[in-house]
Amino acid sequence: MSGTGPREAIFPTRMALTNTKLRLKGAQTGHSLLAKKRDALTTRFRSILKKVDEAKRKMGRVMQLASFSLAEVTYATGDISYQVQESVKTASFKVKAKQDNVSGVLLPAFEVDRDPSGSDFNLTGLGRGGQQIQKSKEVYAKAVETLVELASLQTAFTILDEVIKATNRRVNAIEHVVIPKLENTIKYVMSELDEMDREEFFRLKKVQGKKKRDAAAAEAKRLADMTAAGGEIEEGAADRAPAPNLLEEKDEDVIF
Repeated sequence: MSGTGPREAIFPTRMALTNTKLRLKGAQTGHSLLAKKRDALTTRFRSILKKVDEAKRKMGRVMQLASFSLAEVTYATGDISYQVQESVKTASFKVKAKQDNVSGVLLPAFEVDRDPSGSDFNLTGLGRGGQQIQKSKEVYAKAVETLVELASLQTAFTILDEVIKATNRRVNAIEHVVIPKLENTIKYVMSELDEMDREEFFRLKKVQGKKKRDAAAAEAKRLADMTAAGGEIEEGAADRAPAPNLLEEKDEDVIF
């Protein structure tokens, strides 16, 4: 019998066959959509992976320059950390978050909002080392921007990695479990319905044959009864004397 693989336990009816075909169509459509979603996410994932690699390399170079610039400031002016902490009133760097929609997946994206008026240590290093301090300030600002960019890419990378794994699991489950199971169920129901049709056809042929045999037997019995009744009538007629014909007889003359 066809459909011997894993299938659903349903009663083989035409309604069940129709519902199973609709479910199979829906599973195939869902598989197609999930496959397209997986391809789109994979494309974005590879793009982000390339950007992450570039951002990490850039981050290494920027942090190297920042460390050298801080060493130059320390050599030229000494320790200025206490002066910077005292002069800062508000944050000069703020991070804004937004969301990027990729095939239904919301990826966070961070942007740097720089406010130059937030730091007021322009007079720091006025006596000596002012040029080194300004250079170090710009280098560290660039480092912070690169760090925020790397954080945004790394977060999107992690989220996409998890979503792609989940999508792959769904695609594989539909392709290798759900669709074959529904196809086996359809084959099973169709084979059972065909078997039921053959049984019904055979039953109708047997019933029709029995009706024909009963009709033939009834017809034979009727003919036999008619034949027997006809023989009895002929025998009775032979035993009885012929009735006189009053028209042919002549009466004797009567004389008054």
